Amino acid sequence: MLLTACSKSGEAATAEETTSGETTSEEVAETKPLKVIHLVNGVLGDKSFFDSAERGVKKASEEFGFEYKTIEMGTDPAGWESGLADAAANEEYDIMIMGTWQMVGYLEAIAGKYPDKYFMIYDTAVTPDNCSNACSNVYSITYKQNEGSYVAGVYAGLMTKTGIVGVVGAQDIPVINDFIVGYTQGVKSVNPDYQVLLNYAGGWNDPAKGKEQALAMYQQGADYVFQVAGATGDGIFQAAQETGNYAIGVDSDQATIIKDTNPELAAVIATSMMKNVDNSLYRALKLHLEGTLPYGTSEALGIAEGGVGLAKNDIYDSLTPQDVKDKISQAEADVTAGTITVDTAF
Repeated sequence: MLLTACSKSGEAATAEETTSGETTSEEVAETKPLKVIHLVNGVLGDKSFFDSAERGVKKASEEFGFEYKTIEMGTDPAGWESGLADAAANEEYDIMIMGTWQMVGYLEAIAGKYPDKYFMIYDTAVTPDNCSNACSNVYSITYKQNEGSYVAGVYAGLMTKTGIVGVVGAQDIPVINDFIVGYTQGVKSVNPDYQVLLNYAGGWNDPAKGKEQALAMYQQGADYVFQVAGATGDGIFQAAQETGNYAIGVDSDQATIIKDTNPELAAVIATSMMKNVDNSLYRALKLHLEGTLPYGTSEALGIAEGGVGLAKNDIYDSLTPQDVKDKISQAEADVTAGTITVDTAF
């Protein structure tokens, strides 16, 4: 997760849609090979958010046989608006995919200028009133990170031996706080007296800062720290390894991603709270090709839709007692059924 964001998600257990000038992709059936641009307002290699998006586009390309190109615009926000404008005007594409709230205004400004093109934006949603064409050629995907973080908090609460856990956020902004609110609620559902230490690193690409803040938490008695800070979280994993504690990753299955190259570091990532960006983009591209993707809508994906959830890999399996696994399954079922309503920062 280099930069993550989400518009307000409701509490229903099923996918939520908001509709503007809805157009299904059946109305825009392809007569030539599909061309897709994945526009990254950052860089690949974060082992998290954008890498997950790239996996989804790549998988769809390989399975469905379309061409795609990834454009990395770098981490300086000053170049993102012009980067989008240039790509929209000069690249060959049928669909352009991008993510994060930082791109919303730029997309709203250009969507109506290209009525024969289609846009997807993930981890945020456009506002139809802000587009000259009611965003009728835009499909938005959001994720209920508060739900997944609630389950991560339940996990930390069940696994801690000290009654103290931590969370490091990249910035004090609503989307990051949505993770934190859910996580804290999950921890407190296990034991309301447990302590949740909180710090903000101030950025997404500062592993040294992440390590410093996590070390301070571990020194205060925390034995599990949830990282919600993109590449800054690499330092949190290092701190966990050095102190003999554990961390919880974010957005992707971060342990599995690094296990082959750094198995010792992977071993301290007990689980990750995944936003399944890859699955959601694969699904969207599949529906586009089938002619059923409803452009002009925004869909919020939670636990029930497979949009978020814990990574249950071999590290999780080896670390986690069966009774804890059972309680995690129950927490997921309760959120899906609406028995538990997860708080939100929005």
